[in-house]
Amino acid sequence: MRTLETTNISGSVSEFILLGFPCCRDIQVLLFVIFSLIYLLTLMGNTSIICAVWSSWKLHTPMNILLANFSFLKICYVSSDVPKMLANIISQTKSTSYAGCLLQFYFFFSMCAAEAFQVPSVMSFDRFLDICRPLQYPTIMTHRLCAWLVVFCWTGGFLCLLTPLTLISQVPFCGPNTIDYFLCALAPLLALSCASVSGITLICGIISSLIIFLTFLYILGTYFCVLSVVLQVAPGSGRHKAFSTCASHLAVACLFCGSVMVMYVSPGSGDYPGMQKFVTLFYALATPFFNPLIYNFRNKDMKEVLEKILNVLLREISKGFKS
Repeated sequence: MRTLETTNISGSVSEFILLGFPCCRDIQVLLFVIFSLIYLLTLMGNTSIICAVWSSWKLHTPMNILLANFSFLKICYVSSDVPKMLANIISQTKSTSYAGCLLQFYFFFSMCAAEAFQVPSVMSFDRFLDICRPLQYPTIMTHRLCAWLVVFCWTGGFLCLLTPLTLISQVPFCGPNTIDYFLCALAPLLALSCASVSGITLICGIISSLIIFLTFLYILGTYFCVLSVVLQVAPGSGRHKAFSTCASHLAVACLFCGSVMVMYVSPGSGDYPGMQKFVTLFYALATPFFNPLIYNFRNKDMKEVLEKILNVLLREISKGFKS
């Protein structure tokens, strides 16, 4: 089996052409403006959550610390593909190197896997302990456990994609080198191979299915326990608060798991490349954008701290204009 270097030398492909969104120039400029705006708002929204947690002792709770890590993951996640996508939209060549394409695949989908681990570990597990084991919550969900959860999510995500990366690096690409996609994804890459890739497709499919279905089943199991406990609580503010908190977590979980399942699990999804491109764009660009909106609307303490930070910034800006 050949290494990355020998594959690149023996094959005739040294770079790939990412078509992205082939359309007229005016539409491409419009897409560039829209995607750039969403990207900047995503960076600002998730950075604001990190700053709020870092600046306020009131938010130094396990859940908010994990939420700040989740926002940092979203920033890395969206930055692994959107800048290159924006550059290709306005570029005439739209090319990316062989090594750069594999690195984008690895980092983007590693962070997808890390997010899949983050959903059950951060949301479901924390809500399960807080609602079903409230007396044991302070002793179980410690800062030490938070640190281990963060390490588990990041390490697990990057380790899971090592096997697919190794397998893809051994695939010979003899040409053509045009990918009708906006990032280096698995299916478009393997479609350019000049050798049989059925075994690689099967192995990668098993890995992605295990990650998706195991985390999804974990979410269903933990929230089933949570809802069974919440429904036993007498109607009042306690039940409403529990439902409100769980709703925001489930919304984020559904945004991610739903789009990924449609992309990789739905029968015949590979027969509709346009739909695949749209769904990939949705979870690559839209889900990181909605993350701070969902949590800010549901987290009262977070909203208060963000309002204070915004007021301070506005005062500093007004002083700058006066001077």
